[in-house]
Amino acid sequence: MDRILVLHGPNLNLLGTRETSVYGTLPLPEIDRQLRTLAEKEGVELTIEQSNSEGELVTLIQKASGRYQAVLINPAAYTHTSIALRDAVAAVGLPTVEVHLSNIYQREAFRRHSYISDVSVGQVSGFGAYSYQLGLLAVIHHLRTKPQQT
Repeated sequence: MDRILVLHGPNLNLLGTRETSVYGTLPLPEIDRQLRTLAEKEGVELTIEQSNSEGELVTLIQKASGRYQAVLINPAAYTHTSIALRDAVAAVGLPTVEVHLSNIYQREAFRRHSYISDVSVGQVSGFGAYSYQLGLLAVIHHLRTKPQQT
């Protein structure tokens, strides 16, 4: 059974109350519940973590190697600032899908650059909480269709 690490970045623990016009009203525990339900249906195992600390997220990514087959990450504000997260994703070499609740390309100019996108297999943004489900389906599809190593 494939194991996928789901990482939520800074301030996502405030979902449901934080800037609801941008991020919606669904709290993070409900997004996690929806992800677990989808993962069970798809036959994959999830580990879900949230951290406001860049260093902790880097450590979680580093420890993912050998334990997980893929990473689903919403780096939140670290998307636009963290070379450390980018380097961790690149270093472990696990297929990674980046997700965002809002469409970062329709927002402030500083949000339109992602340090994570060039080391990810793909990015989903702009679909609110559903971005997470689309991202999970995308990473599962990637795992199931990638050429097998010989």
